[in-house]
Amino acid sequence: MSEQQPDVPSTLPTPPAAEARKWAMLCHYAAFAWFLAPMVGNVVGPLVVWQLKRESDPYVDEQGREALNFQLTLSLALMVCGVLAWLLIGFPLMLLVSVVGLVLTIIAGIKANEGRPWRYPFCIRFLK
Repeated sequence: MSEQQPDVPSTLPTPPAAEARKWAMLCHYAAFAWFLAPMVGNVVGPLVVWQLKRESDPYVDEQGREALNFQLTLSLALMVCGVLAWLLIGFPLMLLVSVVGLVLTIIAGIKANEGRPWRYPFCIRFLK
């Protein structure tokens, strides 16, 4: 009987098509290019997918921008942790930021595939 509320009110007039949901999910999961090219792959992966498919559907554009913003924020946070490593506090913070980034990226991909708009918490919106 309880009705689920969407995570974020969407600016989209209709639910996204299956193809759009798939590409939106790939925008988020492209961040796992981090494992191929540390410190740049997590930004380049979503950027490439978003640039290739943002014109195809507004949902892909919205989620691609969100994925890219989060990965830029994550990279910035990891750079700050790298500086703080001189004070030894940076190492545990880097681990914490990495785990939170991994979990939130997985959640975002799942939500995007369900067609539910996702907004990352703790995210600087570089691209509006």
